[in-house]
Amino acid sequence: MRFYIVGKGAVGTYFGDLLGRAGVDVEYAPRALADVRPYDADVALVATKSYDTESAIETLRRAVVQPERCAFVSPQNGVGNEERLATAFGADNVVAAALTTPVDRDRDGRASAANEGGLALAPMGANAYNWLTAAFAGAGMNVRVVEDWRALKWSKLALNVVANASCAILNVLPNRLVHYDRTFTLEIRMIREVRAVMSAMKVVPIDLPRYPVRALFNVATLPSPVARGLLARSIASARGTKLPSLLLDLRRGVPLTEVDVLNGAVASAGREHGVPTPVNAVYARVLSDIAHTPPLWAKYRERPDTLEAEVEAEMKRAKALARR
Repeated sequence: MRFYIVGKGAVGTYFGDLLGRAGVDVEYAPRALADVRPYDADVALVATKSYDTESAIETLRRAVVQPERCAFVSPQNGVGNEERLATAFGADNVVAAALTTPVDRDRDGRASAANEGGLALAPMGANAYNWLTAAFAGAGMNVRVVEDWRALKWSKLALNVVANASCAILNVLPNRLVHYDRTFTLEIRMIREVRAVMSAMKVVPIDLPRYPVRALFNVATLPSPVARGLLARSIASARGTKLPSLLLDLRRGVPLTEVDVLNGAVASAGREHGVPTPVNAVYARVLSDIAHTPPLWAKYRERPDTLEAEVEAEMKRAKALARR
């Protein structure tokens, strides 16, 4: 079996190292499009950030010799990547994925993964991919197959948004965020918005390896003080001092982040289905503004009152529009 991996970051090298040790042929895409060479791949794994999906597709168009016989797998965060791959290569050839194994890089630049979590897979189309499941399981991964690919990706999104955009905007770690009572209450409201949007879309949340997503939503339905206490303890113990992905992007000074396919996607779906999503909308807008205009970050760093005021103003605007 031959794997072609686009993206040689922590996730891409994690997959490549595991598969390579299991005897699978692995080829990484070069960074420059001009350096791409044809490769007879059975599987093309897209391990880039979501804002690089279009460039990954261009790479795959050049590299994959027989796309009609290749499975295109997306373990990327957020929603919308599978649809782009399906447009390019056909839905029957695309497999949605969610990696819940924490992966980082060690001091030598190698992928370092925790011994927990796993990989969930869900084909977009009618094709069965038992052989693909077997390939990942043979490499030592805990693999689960899911029927509904939208449920898979939206349930993973629900995990990705928690203590992510808010930490990035405020430039604080999760263990600090949980002590901002009013801001952390916004976090609860944000989770409720995700659940409301999923309900409007008729997407049923599912549990993922290591992460009980349905329990997260159940906790969010409790009165805010109770939900805040339960989630604060969980977040502080599990992710307290780990840099959230969006905060990492801002600190690196990159002009693009994945907020558009996370909180931005929730806000967009909310508008489409008539579901108010003021918290997600503000988080997406403010974080995008900071990424494009870094000096703006000074307005929000460790100033939760400023972010809270933005959300309150958005709520007032939404109520005013609803009364018209």
